[in-house]
Amino acid sequence: MTKLEKVLYTAKSHVTGGRDGAAKTDDGRLEVKLSSPGTAGTGTNPEQLFASGYAACFIGAMKAVGGKIGIPVPQDVSIDAEVDLGPIPNAYGIAARLAISLPGLDKETAQKLVDAAHQVCPYSNATRGNIDVTITIV
Repeated sequence: MTKLEKVLYTAKSHVTGGRDGAAKTDDGRLEVKLSSPGTAGTGTNPEQLFASGYAACFIGAMKAVGGKIGIPVPQDVSIDAEVDLGPIPNAYGIAARLAISLPGLDKETAQKLVDAAHQVCPYSNATRGNIDVTITIV
């Protein structure tokens, strides 16, 4: 296990009711109702939050490494993220897919940027070797 050298930020969230409850951050910037996937509930679910967080974090990682390796990240970069929930032996697990759009970059340059970002993205580092993650450039 890799330990943090220094804590740069700590996110704090208070959750009640589990998948059919609510979540609120200590700074009040996020307050959401939660619903189980596939139900008639009106809230979001943890898998949607994970997909959104992973995509946002990965774009941030591309911006961070892009300057270092001389590849500017297009203004209209986007990621369509999907997170699957399903059974694994004796439990439940997730898998993630990121479809990354980098308009204006050729395939080779885009791949170099994505590969570099995948090495530094905190979500990629947390999931590497733990869940199936598929990254494609569209």
